[in-house]
Amino acid sequence: MTNNAKTKGVETLLGEPKQAVFKLAIPMIIAMVINSLYTFIDSIWVAGLGDCALASVGFVNPLYLIILGFSNGIGAGATSVISRYIGAEDKKEADNAALHVLLLIVILSIFFTITLLYFLKPVLLAMDVGKAIDLSLSYGNILFAGSFFIVFTSGAYGLFRAEGNVKKTTYAMLFGAILNIILDPILIYGLNLGVKGAAIATITSLACVSLLLFYWFKSDTYLSFDFKDFKYKNKITKQILSISLPNGSEFLFMALLSASLNMILMSVSGVNGVATYNGGWKLVSLVLVPTIAIGNTVIAIAGANYGAKKYENLAIIQNYAIKLSGIISIFLVIFVFIFAPQISYLFAYGPNSADLSASITEFLRITVLYYIFVPFGFPSISIFRGIGKGLNSLVIAFLRALVFQIMFAYVLAVVLGLGKTGVWYGIVAGSALGSIISFIWAKMTIKRLIKYKKVAK
Repeated sequence: MTNNAKTKGVETLLGEPKQAVFKLAIPMIIAMVINSLYTFIDSIWVAGLGDCALASVGFVNPLYLIILGFSNGIGAGATSVISRYIGAEDKKEADNAALHVLLLIVILSIFFTITLLYFLKPVLLAMDVGKAIDLSLSYGNILFAGSFFIVFTSGAYGLFRAEGNVKKTTYAMLFGAILNIILDPILIYGLNLGVKGAAIATITSLACVSLLLFYWFKSDTYLSFDFKDFKYKNKITKQILSISLPNGSEFLFMALLSASLNMILMSVSGVNGVATYNGGWKLVSLVLVPTIAIGNTVIAIAGANYGAKKYENLAIIQNYAIKLSGIISIFLVIFVFIFAPQISYLFAYGPNSADLSASITEFLRITVLYYIFVPFGFPSISIFRGIGKGLNSLVIAFLRALVFQIMFAYVLAVVLGLGKTGVWYGIVAGSALGSIISFIWAKMTIKRLIKYKKVAK
């Protein structure tokens, strides 16, 4: 039975900004750390199969980032649009927007299943993956056959975030991660399925989570999911896509960045460099989760306050989110730098991958600099998404990934001859510059909104 009254989550969204960020961010951090364990755990188990197996997952990763990006984009669009309707106290349109999101999930999952399965081999051949082609195909074909579950879970999480309900996402992600942890060793080694087993474990886990989320949609949520009340509106679709497409495109840029870095690494250090990047980056992605989680929380809170025309709160939200992210990042920087050799063993424990240890240790100790700048960037980008300015975040993502990071990586690795070490420093330099630009731009945008409100009065 759906609850049409304001839930605690909705009340939190529209309450004191700092408390809203803190209350919603903590469970979101837990949920996203758990969710990130999917690919992280896959990589750890696959690393035992050797460099080539780990690299094969890395070659498929750019395509996975594309589907994950547009899936998260649907979730971000849902969070932004629905939270603004909630802030404006228009529940009828919030419910209708939620139904639009479900429709887009179905369309997007069908598109990605057909497209990625058809183009997987040609794309891998274009990337010149060499001897990793068969393993990459084995992993990718199974992963992309389950595209619906990837898209549905990401979109559903966005719907729950929109109404401030992060507990359910936490429980769902925890359930999925535990199931994945159990299935990985059984399928990869117990049944001797190798990289195929890793893909099957991931999709099976997401399928079970999807069933749980679908059940919750029919129980206790602020949003109503009755298609009898569905009224298709181009306006709502455009609002969702205005956030979804730029957000998805950002992940497309990340995919192109990953593919470009793989090619640069292949030219300067071969499969070892790609394996180092794929293994090490999984840890970097996990460490970045708290900042990304806080940013995702900011989307809903900023959207609700924007809908309620409380523009002054946007500055408070941005500043507090950066402060909270920064404090967490400092501790993580120290931890990763000190324990990098021990962490690297997660990807170099097998006889076929032992030579990766020193390389991954170097990667981790250089990329800790990355964590220092991200807290200024991601919460600021999330402000743009929350207020419906997805194009702004798209421009920043383009500059950061496809201009700054690739440019610095190529110059340092190839032109200056620093090899794979140059790639690591290039990643850091490009990210730092992109974060600074997003921080300043968001500050200027908030000031203009506040000024406009004062003039309007």
